[in-house]
Amino acid sequence: MTISKSDQQILPALAKPYPKIAVIGSGSWGTALATVAKRAGREVVIWGRDKKTTDAIRERGENPKYLPGVELPKGIDATTDMAAALKDADAVLVVTPSKTLRKICAQMKPHLKKGVPVALCAKGIETKTGLLLGEVASEELPDHPIGALSGPTFAKETVLGHPTAATVAFDFTYADRLSPKDSPAARLAISMSSEFFRPYISDDLVGVEIGGAVKNVIAIACGMMSGAGFAENTRAALITRGMDEMKTLAEVLGGRRETVTGLSGAGDLTLTCSSTTSRNMSLGTQLGKGLKREECFDGKPVVVEGEVNSISVIDLAQRIGVSLPICESVHAVLHEGADLTQTFRDLWSRPIEAEPKALGLAFDHPFGENA
Repeated sequence: MTISKSDQQILPALAKPYPKIAVIGSGSWGTALATVAKRAGREVVIWGRDKKTTDAIRERGENPKYLPGVELPKGIDATTDMAAALKDADAVLVVTPSKTLRKICAQMKPHLKKGVPVALCAKGIETKTGLLLGEVASEELPDHPIGALSGPTFAKETVLGHPTAATVAFDFTYADRLSPKDSPAARLAISMSSEFFRPYISDDLVGVEIGGAVKNVIAIACGMMSGAGFAENTRAALITRGMDEMKTLAEVLGGRRETVTGLSGAGDLTLTCSSTTSRNMSLGTQLGKGLKREECFDGKPVVVEGEVNSISVIDLAQRIGVSLPICESVHAVLHEGADLTQTFRDLWSRPIEAEPKALGLAFDHPFGENA
């Protein structure tokens, strides 16, 4: 099912919001989404592993570990008890790292009411299986509609009320008996909508997920080139051609190319590739300056999603026979010991192709002495 443009405009307005939303994950983005839901008038409870954090959220209205000094709306509940968090929940937002998704879904399963929609708010591809996160969740929670909430969003800006937009996507094929206005996408969108947070709805879950998974890899590429001393021309080229790689992968997997031009693709990619606070950009920048991986982030063991995702993205692309030159270049530098400068020299020296068909950059020798 594809949502018509007219339906996209009227469905959220007609939809009935979910009264109670459970947020699984007490990190910065989980706390931000709980804040969004609370400001939209929902009953909200956060589940987290760290009791000090959940106690602080519940008792002081602050997440001192991830958002220190930022005041949260009053009335957000928080607990370390999964059963208590999911009791009577009408919708669930899962905001835990992608590598823990399967385990978290199994932990949630006995406590969910049948049919409660689950929206995934992490981004990535499961490393061992090459499955999209929506596929992982569907395996673990077959009786629940699975969707995603994704877009160009930084947690602190969202909590502080900076105008923000995101995409809510669910595959509607499971719900043929429902009218479109009763779809989880429409209902969750109206449940989260407020003066400062604007959700858009989509039925292309694959397209939305691919945008979120691949953009972090492209951001590392942008960081690498920035760290190596190249400027805005280079970054603009990587963003544009990186988006083409996202479109290609989405289309082959059954998504729509146009989805990648929206908030969850182009929007998220642009934000991540333009931000000095992004860990993906930061990793790339440090590597581009010549640091070894173990020297990055002052030697601290910082998890960078794009570094992990690059393995999954390339494994998936090779399995389905798709060429992703920028992602392949990042993978080669991060995981194959390839020389960064030579790798990107090779990327830029690929054969010339027509732009609509090209899967990689094909400009002539920008690494020369006069570049």
